[in-house]
Amino acid sequence: MSESQPPLRFTGHHSLAHRLVLSTLTGRAVHISQIRPSLPSNPGLAPYEISLLRLLEAVTNGAHIEISYTGTILLYKPGLISGNAAGTSVIRHEIAATCSRGVSYFLVPLALLAPFSKAPFNVLLTGPGVITSSTLSGDISVDTVRTAILPLYSKFGIDRNIELRILQRSNAGTHGRGGAGEVQMIFGHQIRLPKTLHFMNCGRIKRIRGVAYSTGVSGSNNARMIDAARGVLNPFAADTYIFSDVSSAALIAAPEKNNPGAKRKMGLGFGLSLVAESSTGTLYSADAASPPAGGQPPEDIGQQCAYYLLESIARGGCASLEAAPTMLTLMAMGSEDVGRIQLGKDVIGNEKIIQLARDLNNFGAAGWGIRDAEDQSKDEVIVSIVGRGIGNVARKIG
Repeated sequence: MSESQPPLRFTGHHSLAHRLVLSTLTGRAVHISQIRPSLPSNPGLAPYEISLLRLLEAVTNGAHIEISYTGTILLYKPGLISGNAAGTSVIRHEIAATCSRGVSYFLVPLALLAPFSKAPFNVLLTGPGVITSSTLSGDISVDTVRTAILPLYSKFGIDRNIELRILQRSNAGTHGRGGAGEVQMIFGHQIRLPKTLHFMNCGRIKRIRGVAYSTGVSGSNNARMIDAARGVLNPFAADTYIFSDVSSAALIAAPEKNNPGAKRKMGLGFGLSLVAESSTGTLYSADAASPPAGGQPPEDIGQQCAYYLLESIARGGCASLEAAPTMLTLMAMGSEDVGRIQLGKDVIGNEKIIQLARDLNNFGAAGWGIRDAEDQSKDEVIVSIVGRGIGNVARKIG
């Protein structure tokens, strides 16, 4: 970033994670003010947002972060995306027990930065705050990131040495905070520029896959969730297969007066992740997990997730609401050519997607061209995006 370019100014905490990613990709500093200024007890940046800043600092070289005393003002000057430094096999990032967001909050930004890195990413997310399931705050599960987000990178020519390992599963703990899971992301395919995408045929659903998981509770919960989900989905897709994963809960230190070495289980619960794949490679996803307070039977979770999946398919288009930000960002960062993708009107009209379009425009990307799809019977539009041609600066000079 040249000194003549002043930092881009934003207000509020909404879209903070994606703005930090765009700042790192484009090299433009950002100044974000009025971050939760009216909260009497916890104003300013949340613990998970500070943790994300530290993670970005770990995978870049030369980043500069300034946070005001109250935490309501942030100045972020990005560094070069370096990935794992020479001699460092794994970047280990601890997430504190106060974290209330799922680990996908960290994984999706990491995946967007990794293709533009100088060296491969090998990041281990660990600590008492790692929640691998979906959360009430809207975060998708690790399984959905692995099966519905990372496979989409192949459409941009990014498909080698990408792996997401779930070393310890966890659900959200008490009050929705903490889970003590462990996840490792390996992303070893770095490129100069993402390929230009032309994706305008969403195809027909050919199969549905899923993962039912139980952590520290009876494995019969999985069978009950699978049976309920299949009861909804089988009339629509005969090729439906849902895997079952039963694992033990993590043990964390909980010292007591009479027993300093005492430990307790953390991250108990169950959930379901579903992905529907079309004949052209479109992926629609859905998540549901037991609430931290409990009290919801597995049958309800299974049916809920199945209905969520049908809603995602009904929105139409070639990208689900969860995957659209990733695909649109990669299209904007690609070569200086016009890429096109067909999206459902409910997706393009979503508040997060509209905000993403505004943010991309602020960071210098071209505006989007939107026109109705050729098939008038579908409630869909074709979005045309001109790539900014930023490319991988690290690989160019490295």
